[in-house]
Amino acid sequence: MTEKERAKELFLEGYNCSQSVFTAFSHRFGIDEETAKKISAGLGGGIGRQREVCGAVSAAAMVIGDICAGVDGEDVESKTRNYELVQKFSEKFTEKHGSIICRELLENHEKNKGAAPDDRTEEYYQTRPCLRLVEDAAEILMQMLEEK
Repeated sequence: MTEKERAKELFLEGYNCSQSVFTAFSHRFGIDEETAKKISAGLGGGIGRQREVCGAVSAAAMVIGDICAGVDGEDVESKTRNYELVQKFSEKFTEKHGSIICRELLENHEKNKGAAPDDRTEEYYQTRPCLRLVEDAAEILMQMLEEK
């Protein structure tokens, strides 16, 4: 199963956008799925359902960081490479969807009504772009990892 397929499966199981993308790639950096789901949980819904940066994009930045960021605070070269790749991901995602901001991606949907997530009904899946965003984020990451 590809990471894209796993991300889709996780989202359809009820995990948020960030959990779905981050967990789908967690095997690449030695984090078990339970831990990955916990680490990325707060980034869903545009960071705690605040509709800021899309959780799928935040998760992608975390995956990229694990793959290429250094652990030395003074490693400017590693920081630069990490930021370049995150910016490249964001550009590709924006080309497909027009934004990386959750509230802009959900422009035709009601504004945040509190902390409780929306029910995952058939209407939810038919009217929201979230599943497609999760799949596209995973696909872009897969392509970037192949190029690396």
